[in-house]
Formats: sequence, C-alpha cells, structure tokens
Amino acid sequence: MRKLLASYGGRRIRKCLISYRGQLASYASTHIKRYSFYLGGDQPHVTWTERFRSSCGAFVGLMLVLTIAKYLGELSGLDEWLMASLGASALLVFALPGSPMAQPWAVIAGNTLSALIGITAANLISEPLLAMPIAVALSILGMFVLRCLHPPAAAVALITVLGHVLHYRYALFPVMIDSVLLVLAGAIYSNMTGKKYPNHPAR
Repeated sequence: MRKLLASYGGRRIRKCLISYRGQLASYASTHIKRYSFYLGGDQPHVTWTERFRSSCGAFVGLMLVLTIAKYLGELSGLDEWLMASLGASALLVFALPGSPMAQPWAVIAGNTLSALIGITAANLISEPLLAMPIAVALSILGMFVLRCLHPPAAAVALITVLGHVLHYRYALFPVMIDSVLLVLAGAIYSNMTGKKYPNHPAR
C-alpha cells in the first residue's frame, strides 16, 4: 500500500513539474517576443539576398562617388570634396530605394538646402551651441516646406556649423554634386539589380 501511494504521489509530482515547466516556457516565450519588439522586433524581415544587394550597392556606389568627387576636388584645387553624411544617404538610396526619403529630390534638395541653412547659421550666429540646433530645426522646417524630407540632411546642417563652414560654395560642392552622383549611382545599380529607382507616379 505504501509503495502504491509513493508511486501515485511520484506520478502526480512529475505531472505537476511537467505542467509547471510548460507554463514557465510559455511565459518566457511570450515575454521574450514582447520585449524583443524594443530590440528591432518591429523591423520587417529582410532576406540575405537583399542584405547583400544593399550592402554591395552602398560599397560600389560610394566608391564611385568618392573617386569622382576626389578627382573633381583635385581638379579644382579644393580639399573639401566629401560630406560626412553621405554614408547615411547611401543607406537610404541603396537599402530603401522605394522610400520617399530616398528619392532624388529628397536627397539632392534636402542636403543642399540644409547646407545653405547651416552655412547661414554659422555666419550669423557666433555661439555654436545656439547655431547648431537652430540650423537643424530650420533645415527640417525647410524640408517640410519643399517636400524633400531626407533625415541625413539634418546632419549636413549640423556638420556645417560644427565645422565652421562659412563659404556657400560648400553647398554646391561637395554637398549638391556628391548628392547628384549618389543618386545617379543608386539609379544605375538599383535598376541593374531588379529594383526600381527612382519612384514613378502611378498611372
């Protein structure tokens, strides 16, 4: 009788342990999925083919842009032939070619406008701690007005003030020229690899 009770009790304990373990696993799984949202869980799944396509495009595109820009800089005797935010613009152009913020008008107008605003702020406001946020805020407002929102462009405004760029030639070269070259490289590469760029209006 004692053995029977012990056997029955053992089975009940095992069942309870199995049930508890299942509940614990379910609880952990639910919370891992819930909190993984804050670690990029809201980003869409991207195939490895697309990841390599985007990464290779950024490499090829930037190599092309930097080579031409450096040549133009040497030809004109200018040391400033590169804008630092070009990498961020390349991410949008090559990884998200369908985004409104990656379209030619957004890239070229957004970057150029922000450079002009940043240069103006650097010339008019002597205190950088005030000039930097004003330049960024006005560049965002300007991009809204001209319908050319391009996130990396806000960095252009910041960089011009931080670098104390005072001549408006900087907005033309390297900013506008580099942006045009990047858009051309993006259009060629994207269409060669099966992605339409730039966007076209619906018929």
